[in-house]
Amino acid sequence: MSAAAALPRPEGGPIIELLDLSMRFRQQGVLRDITLRVCKGETLCVIGESGCGKTVLLKLMIALLRPTRGVVKFDGRDLASLPEHELSRTRLRFGFLFQMAALFDSLSVFDNVAFGPREHNLCDDEELARLVAERLQEVGLPGGLEQKRPAELSGGQRKRVGLARALALNPEVMLYDEPTTGLDPIMSDVINELILQTQRTKRTTGIVVTHDMKTVAKVADRVVMLYPLSRLAPGAAQILYDGPPEGLEGSPDPRVRQFVRGEAGERLRELAQRRDH
Repeated sequence: MSAAAALPRPEGGPIIELLDLSMRFRQQGVLRDITLRVCKGETLCVIGESGCGKTVLLKLMIALLRPTRGVVKFDGRDLASLPEHELSRTRLRFGFLFQMAALFDSLSVFDNVAFGPREHNLCDDEELARLVAERLQEVGLPGGLEQKRPAELSGGQRKRVGLARALALNPEVMLYDEPTTGLDPIMSDVINELILQTQRTKRTTGIVVTHDMKTVAKVADRVVMLYPLSRLAPGAAQILYDGPPEGLEGSPDPRVRQFVRGEAGERLRELAQRRDH
């Protein structure tokens, strides 16, 4: 049983709904006919090969991108229908941990974590100092790092500062883009534990884009696997799997099993056929 299986299962209705969603960049299709609902309190892992649209999916959920076709709803409201000021307020309900943490290099750790609350005038200086100290403590960072710059931190420390910054606004939904990329196995497990801790203590909804099957086994209530459109037959479903993590190994779709096991055989044959042609 995965660690996530011990967590309370989500009980709320959908907080995010993607309805018949498609996304193209000029002539290149990335997502096609995606319908997906994420329930309140759920931790959803999105897996799949590079180029299948996982990060694009996250950006659509927070309206950093607008879909070519289809509807994105948050808490029952179509994001495309919201005026810009209301959309900005809605984004404050999200936290986003970017793939490489995406800290502001010119700012200290303190100012990085304080950036959101300060930008939106959410608290005074005394409250802000307390908030930053609490968030850094929550992600397991020792005191004394507040005035360091990102360049002075290790990769794991930068990820944790990025998580502290995302949590500074007390988001209802956390979006994680490859949270363990570039980290050693121990630090990867630290990040996974922090994702679990966030879900347990704050009851956030989580969407985790990852290639790391250890992350999936540890944090996921549910897994969705996407497949690259460039390798799909016309009209074929892009979502290959949608279910619990423990069902991946037994999926009837060989593409799912190959991805989970890291088997390259079929992919190598496809590449060889392209080269021959």
